[in-house]
Amino acid sequence: MAEIIQFVLGILSSLPRELAVLLIAMTPVFELRLAIPLGMTVFGMGPGEALFWALLGNLIIVLPILFLYEAIADFLSRNNQLAARFFQWLFHKTRTKHSKSFARYGALALVTFVAVPLPGTGGWTGSVAAFVFGVQKARAFLLIGLGILLAGIIVTFITLGGIKLMV
Repeated sequence: MAEIIQFVLGILSSLPRELAVLLIAMTPVFELRLAIPLGMTVFGMGPGEALFWALLGNLIIVLPILFLYEAIADFLSRNNQLAARFFQWLFHKTRTKHSKSFARYGALALVTFVAVPLPGTGGWTGSVAAFVFGVQKARAFLLIGLGILLAGIIVTFITLGGIKLMV
């Protein structure tokens, strides 16, 4: 695993640091939760610069997810039985587990879900949740964007605290 991480960091280090942070922020799972700390520690960016490029990368990827997810899910479901069962399971699980919270808190639920910088939350999953719950795309983008901004601020402060502890 360490070899893979070194390999990926080697590739990213060959890119302009802004692009490296932007690309990391676009990845599922990692998003800005990894992009900001790497930007500040590995790539030597200041907190504001790392936050800016990570926010931009995370927001850029949300747009195609919001606008293409339905078409991709429909296509895969029509052409692959395994994909159809997966999406059926995903939608059922998500609606069953989160429908009460979403009905009760609405927009606040989506913003909070994206803002909490934990694995399984963020722009990617927030976009899927918005699709599953039928949130209008423009509204979803604004709510997810607010959640990403809050997550970015939280991660920046946590990273700054970790750097101070290490120094």
